[in-house]
Amino acid sequence: MSHNHCASILSLGLKIALAAMTSLVIPLSSGAYANPHEFKLANGLRLIVKEDHRSPVVISQIWYKAGSIDELNGATGIAHALEHMMFKGTERVPGGAFSKRIAAAGGRENAFTGRDYTAYFQQLHKSQLPLAMELESDRMRNLILTKEEFSKEIQVVMEERRLRTDDKPHALVHEKMMAAAYQAHPYQRPIIGWMNDLENMRVRDAKEWYDRWYAPNNAILVVVGDVKPREVFALAQKYYGGITPRPLLPLALRKPQTEPVQVGIKRLTVKAPAKLPYLTMGYHAPTLRNASADWEPYALEMLVGVLDGNASARLNKELVRERRIANSAGAGYDSTARGPGMFYLYGTPSEGKTTSDLETALRGEMEKLMLDGVTEEELARVKAQVVASHVFRLDSMFYQAMQIGQLESVGLSYRDLEIIVKKLQSVTAEQVREVAKKYVKDDSLTVAVLDPQPLEQKLPFAGSGGLRH
Repeated sequence: MSHNHCASILSLGLKIALAAMTSLVIPLSSGAYANPHEFKLANGLRLIVKEDHRSPVVISQIWYKAGSIDELNGATGIAHALEHMMFKGTERVPGGAFSKRIAAAGGRENAFTGRDYTAYFQQLHKSQLPLAMELESDRMRNLILTKEEFSKEIQVVMEERRLRTDDKPHALVHEKMMAAAYQAHPYQRPIIGWMNDLENMRVRDAKEWYDRWYAPNNAILVVVGDVKPREVFALAQKYYGGITPRPLLPLALRKPQTEPVQVGIKRLTVKAPAKLPYLTMGYHAPTLRNASADWEPYALEMLVGVLDGNASARLNKELVRERRIANSAGAGYDSTARGPGMFYLYGTPSEGKTTSDLETALRGEMEKLMLDGVTEEELARVKAQVVASHVFRLDSMFYQAMQIGQLESVGLSYRDLEIIVKKLQSVTAEQVREVAKKYVKDDSLTVAVLDPQPLEQKLPFAGSGGLRH
């Protein structure tokens, strides 16, 4: 059975908010009725349970603190390749049976790989939570990896790379820009991996990755829904409690990987078949390390909102609607990550305009903001969106679980969610201007331009393996 596979590139950041072993039964949450509730099993598995009794549904997610950031040169893409292999079966649950059993129970399941983590999830009726835990705990340790299955699946991964990156000009430009912007940090490598590494990947690479990282003491189990925390803990103890931990350094003790300071602008041109040119500009920026003490990441989030948060935000209003320099223009920022961050400006020039014209216009908008600052009205609008988005996110059990898992997997805490929203609301207009002046500067800038080539140059691919749908 083909698995409905969600691959790879999840960078939620603070937009989601916008949007030592211990004994067995110690709830770590403060207050007897705290929600979420936190537990830790003797083997190191952390369990975070959030009650939401609005419908008889449960979301179960297991997050492994291992993503493309942990890969080595020559084996890029192995985190994502193993994610595919996790659906190939165990002795008790042979290939394809995992997905069939979840579907037969009326549920849905999938997985995703990011730079900082790999996660697997199920959404089911609350009565089926034991099934989700039984299946997921089984493949945490008992996955069967064969040469035959791996050689077939790596073809699927290579096809996915072709479809999602090689044949998508904007994705290709972003990949090349990241590779140039980072000199030493593993964020320079694509999550899906370089094609040459995929071509030379073997089943032993997957086995080594699995044996190294897939362990209870490197995982967080997040359960959100119509559940009772103690009962969820009892289930976790039953299904996961017997799995042996592995010798692993916790996140905080892994080797720091600090990107050397960039000392001048970098420029690159990417030639690819496309209809229109495209421009992306990436500036090195900090990420959130301490939710209470930091302020710059929150101000950078607000800067993105002022530039690109809604139809009346600056870039759309000035460059697209009024001056018609761009067909589209936007801003972005990676605010939560285990590694360093990046602030982006990007866009497609309108007909008769060049990427150079667009770059000049984007620079002009940033200079204007640095000179004149942002208005209280602009900031108030963005803050209102932050609160609305956060409330909207909380309406979804799935995104409540995503918030918890993503924050925990990058070294922050689910307890930070409330702090994050408050800190975003407390950002001042002067702070927004200050981070723009500090981080939007040429010394830390990488500019990538798409030089569109005639579409007929594109050769049809005739290879084996198809992307699963």
